[in-house]
Amino acid sequence: MRSLPTCFRPYVLVLVLVIGGLVPALPTQAAVTVTFYGHEGNRVQNGWLLFPHAFVHLHGTLESNGLPVDYAVGFTARSPGPQLLLFSDRGILKRPEPAYIADGIAYLSIVISDETYEALRGRFDYWASAEGGTYSLNSRNCIAFVADIAEVVGLDVPDARTLSPNGFLKDMVEMNPPESLAGIEHHAVVG
Repeated sequence: MRSLPTCFRPYVLVLVLVIGGLVPALPTQAAVTVTFYGHEGNRVQNGWLLFPHAFVHLHGTLESNGLPVDYAVGFTARSPGPQLLLFSDRGILKRPEPAYIADGIAYLSIVISDETYEALRGRFDYWASAEGGTYSLNSRNCIAFVADIAEVVGLDVPDARTLSPNGFLKDMVEMNPPESLAGIEHHAVVG
């Protein structure tokens, strides 16, 4: 394949710039969706006992810069075990595997603005910090984490003092029918 002669290269550059300026930019469909998941647990998978769990999945594209977003996370104890019945422990944000997400139940999805996405990133940082990262089975667990995220995106949240992630998420769906979200900057898809 032969290359373009050097004398024609400036003309090609001018032609590209002129045509580029004459063709309007095509609109892009950018939006980030937050989906609230529950996992039933109470069964063994790959040698591990799965416990009921709640987590969120952010996916889509930021409007401001077109960057893709694909981030799933839940809050759990660093060292799960029977000691959590009596003591608090250090909590961690843990990213579930794609198969775990696929096996979860998507209860509610809501499209958020870039500003809300940034606010969520701040909440994730808080839950990962020493100040916000204490895990307590009865009060600061995966459900409390999901409730906090739901409040940031503008959802009504039931009492998070429960040990039933799926019960909590079912109640949250009932409290946030699509017609109730029409007045906020987000919209929900209840699944």
